[in-house]
Formats: sequence, C-alpha cells, structure tokens
Amino acid sequence: MGIFKNLRQAFHLFQEMDLGQIIELNKKVDLSAAMKELSKLDEKQMQGLLKMLNSSQTKKELPEINPDFYELSDKLTLEQQALQLKVRNFMEEEVNPIVNDYWLRDEFPYELIPKMGELGLAGVTYDGYGCPNLPFLMEGILAMEMARVDASIATFFGVQSGLTMGSIYMCGSEDQKQEWLPAMNKMQKIGAFGLTEPEVGSGAAGGLTTTCKLTADGWVLNGQKKWIGNATFADVVVIWAKDEADGEVKGFLVRKENPGFQVEKIKGKMALRIVQNGLITLTNCVVEEKDRLPLANSFKNTANVLRMTRAGVAWMAVGCARGAYENALVYTQNRKQFGKPIASFQLIQNHLVEMISNLTAMQTLVFRLSELQDLGQLKDEHASLAKVFCTLRTRDIVRGAREVMGGNGILLEHNVARFVADAEAIYSYEGTKEINTLIVGRSITGFSAFV
Repeated sequence: MGIFKNLRQAFHLFQEMDLGQIIELNKKVDLSAAMKELSKLDEKQMQGLLKMLNSSQTKKELPEINPDFYELSDKLTLEQQALQLKVRNFMEEEVNPIVNDYWLRDEFPYELIPKMGELGLAGVTYDGYGCPNLPFLMEGILAMEMARVDASIATFFGVQSGLTMGSIYMCGSEDQKQEWLPAMNKMQKIGAFGLTEPEVGSGAAGGLTTTCKLTADGWVLNGQKKWIGNATFADVVVIWAKDEADGEVKGFLVRKENPGFQVEKIKGKMALRIVQNGLITLTNCVVEEKDRLPLANSFKNTANVLRMTRAGVAWMAVGCARGAYENALVYTQNRKQFGKPIASFQLIQNHLVEMISNLTAMQTLVFRLSELQDLGQLKDEHASLAKVFCTLRTRDIVRGAREVMGGNGILLEHNVARFVADAEAIYSYEGTKEINTLIVGRSITGFSAFV
C-alpha cells in the first residue's frame, strides 16, 4: 500500500512540475521503486490503478439536500408546489440575508411587511375578503417554509394570519370582516392577539383577570396582557376579557388609538427576538359596541380559534427543525477534519440519521394532521398531540445540528444557534407540553387530570 500511495502522490505532482522539481521530488519519493512496481502490473491491474487515480482527481458528487425524505411534497398539486417554491424563494432572497442581524438587535424588519403583503397569503384558508381560500394543508406547508428560514417571521405571519384574522373571520360581524380582513391580507393593517396575561397562561380557560363591563359609553376594559406578538406596532389587538356581568369570556377589537390602551415592549428575550412581544395595559379602556366580536361569547369561541391555529404551530416546529437539519448537513459536507469532510465519519452520520428520522416522522404526522383538518375531522387532541411531539423532536434536532457543528454551532453565521434558541419558544407557546399532554391524556383515558 505504501508504494501505491507514493505513486498516486507522484502522479498528481507530475502534472504541474517541471524537470527540476521532479528531480527534487525523487529525493523524497522512491520513484524507481514505484516504476518497478508499476511494471509488474497486468492490464487489468493497470486499468484499476488508472481508475483509482482518475477518481481521486474528480470531485465527489454529493446527493441533493432533501429533508423531505419520504417525498410527501409529491402529494401536492403542481400549483401548490409552485406556491411552496414561491414562499421558499421569498424567504431565502428577502429574509435570509438580513435575519441574523435583526435577530441579534432584537428588532423587526418592517421593510418586509409590504413585500409580504404582495404575496397576498395572509388569511390563508379563509373564503372571501381577498384571502386565498387554500386548504389547511397549504397553510401548514407555508408555515413550515417560513420557519425553515426564520421562526420569528413565521410567528409574525401566524399571529397576523391565524390568530388575529382568524378571530375576526370566525367571531366577527360582516362589517368587521369587511373593515379588517382585506387590509390585513395585504399587510396594510397589522393585528395582534391578546389572550395570555402576566399571571395567566395555561389557565386562560377559566382564570382570565382582564375584565370587561358594559356601560353607557361602551365596554370598559381593565387588565394586562403579556407576550403579545406584534403588539408594539399593531393597528388592532384582539383582546379577550371576562365579562363582570356573566363571567363569560368575550372578544374585542381594540384599536391602537383607543384611550386607556398602552403597550410596552418586552426586552431581554433569548428566543424569537425578531418578534416584537408586548406587555399591554388596559386602564379604563373604552371600546365601542361595534368593536365587540359578536360571536365571541365564551371561552369555547376562543378555543375554536386556538384549535384552528395550533396545527400551524406544529408545522412551524417542523420548519424550525428542517432549517437546522439542512444547515447542519451542508456544514458537515464541507467542514474538514483529519483531511476529509466530517460527514464521512460514522458518529456524525449517526447524528444526521437521527435528525432526518425525527424530521420525517414529524412531517408525516403534520401532513396527516392537516388532512384531518381539511376533512373537518380535526379534534383538540389531534392538534395537541402534534404540538407535543413536534416541539419535543424539534428540540432534539436542533441540539443535534448544534452538536455536529462543534464550537461553530453557537455562532449565528452558521444559522443553527438561532434555531436552537427559537425552538424553546415554539416548545412553550400555544399550550405548554404539559397542557397539551393532558388534552391528549383526557382523550385516550376518559379522565381529566387538569386539576
């Protein structure tokens, strides 16, 4: 083997060396011995040697990066595939070049809003009002594509398109729909969704402390809402409050100019730093009757909105995991240690296979989840199971992506550190792992273990 190694080295060097350099090389490599061994080869052995030498000069052809290992995208129509590609191109061309800078500065790229509006995709599944009226499956696909590049932008879109527009679409009057939905589809108006409170997260179903009271001047709202995405620049915020008269939860469209409405930006976040979360304080905030959502008269109506959008959060988890996996795979194919790409090492391949296994299971699950939603068969426990499983597995995948990058994994420039941090926020919002687990547990056992 030693003589063939020397021969191979000599062969490569000969191609670019003059006679003097070859003489110098002979002092280091036993060319006579190499030629003597070469002369002993028969025709078949010589052909094998030439093949080996030629292959060593040819750059290895690597397989295409394909996170969709089971080719689920083949189930989409050509039009749906084209829309998926359109959103992917937008995220890669408009968002990817700037996202790390904005994430680091804890700021939002407002210049993207009109560009996103030109896509016309907000209110993905709604019929009328300028909305696309696409299947729920496509809503999930688009959420995944956005989160594949940045979970913050996907969250911004989800709050706008799902939670806020969804509340108006499902619980609003025709006048409210006409006023807000077309403008929100084009991103000319921005919305936010105010449910969570400083001391009330998982217990929102029965424990809201924000109150509403009907007076001669309209509805008077008092209380606070926390972690409200888009709140610092939203034109309208859907506020859920408990009616002092009957104890039921009601919904209101609170405009940013309403007296008694104040927003403070939440700072110091380690995740979803581009999302502008706000602490909203309502102090005798008067809302006219025309801005009350007439079909929002109990928490069941709130829950319907959450059920509709929770599937999208599971898809976002898939997108976050997919982005981390893709970046990690490309990195390992190009990062060299001990003279060759680290993707050629067994332990690295083990990490990558675990990642693509989890990712494939997640994608298969959410694909079926959206199919159930399109069939009108989606239940709370279906969405909750997807939220639990996908956010847990996303944690595993981003951890593996960071690990195969070694120390470089903590640098934003390698596009995995951001996914590692953002996965923690996706893990918690729209129902913690524990709450969603109990929803599924109640379904399969028949016993409620919430209290």
